[in-house]
Amino acid sequence: MKKWKGPVYLFFAFSLAGTSVISARFVSEKLGTFTIASASLFFALLFLLPVCGKELMENLRKISAKDYVLILFQAIFGIFLFRMFLLYGLYFTSSVEAGVLTGATPAVTALLAMALLKEPVNGKKLVGIIGTVGGILMIQGLLSAGNGFSLKHFGGNMLVLCAAASESTFNIFSRILVVKTASSQKGPINPLDQTALVSTIAFILCLIPAFFEDPVQRLCEIGLLEWLALLWYGLFVTALAFVFWYAGIKRCRAFTAAAFSGMMPFTSLLLSVIILGEHAGRQQWLGGILVIFGMVLIGTGDISIRMTKAQELKNGEEMAK
Repeated sequence: MKKWKGPVYLFFAFSLAGTSVISARFVSEKLGTFTIASASLFFALLFLLPVCGKELMENLRKISAKDYVLILFQAIFGIFLFRMFLLYGLYFTSSVEAGVLTGATPAVTALLAMALLKEPVNGKKLVGIIGTVGGILMIQGLLSAGNGFSLKHFGGNMLVLCAAASESTFNIFSRILVVKTASSQKGPINPLDQTALVSTIAFILCLIPAFFEDPVQRLCEIGLLEWLALLWYGLFVTALAFVFWYAGIKRCRAFTAAAFSGMMPFTSLLLSVIILGEHAGRQQWLGGILVIFGMVLIGTGDISIRMTKAQELKNGEEMAK
């Protein structure tokens, strides 16, 4: 049962992350990109900081300068750039398209895991990566005769793909930090503390450009539904999802994380249809199924895994250099 802890944490992390497209849709046309990010992070910190308490300050002193750099990169790629690309992308594309395009995350994460973390790849994982990419192409109509890529949404779709790439980069930096701390005597950082620290850094980064979006006046003009969307974005998409993520990634390889990141497009697709009433055609559903199929193949056989101590130490020493 213990071996399933990591995958379960990752399942909930990416399922909650998949709701980001929906919650962002409620406010993307009424608030600036960085205002949305700042407000949601503010709500996240209102929850995280009291829960962490004094232990957060004590644990911060134990983190090395190199670890802080890795945490900074996590804040930049996992929150700042991811939300910037996603929120700008939603101005030009539908929630359904944005949701399913985040399905590129598993394949990109898997490729980065091979290149940067030297994680081994077998036939199943390779087929899973190909299946994920094929699902994305099918969703966009590139595999069907006579259905070209929609030029109208091209810019928005590319921005969402950049968001997926940012999420993948965040996944890898998170795993690198876990491997690095595993090679030292300190042990991994507490998931709550790490979430609070990453959210704080991202909040500061987002707050600066938010000042140029007339945030006070525009926040005063939104209604209850928009405030609830911001609250959800902060408490569930940020705070809870990141706590689940950090609890999961310290127990799983990047390949397993790549597999479960496929829950993002699946959740987004379902909720876009159910909540927003957007239409998903047969090809999009088939593409979504192919993405999930690729997710399963990438994760199969890697689900229980933890690297052996020797592997952790070897990789940690190499990264420290």
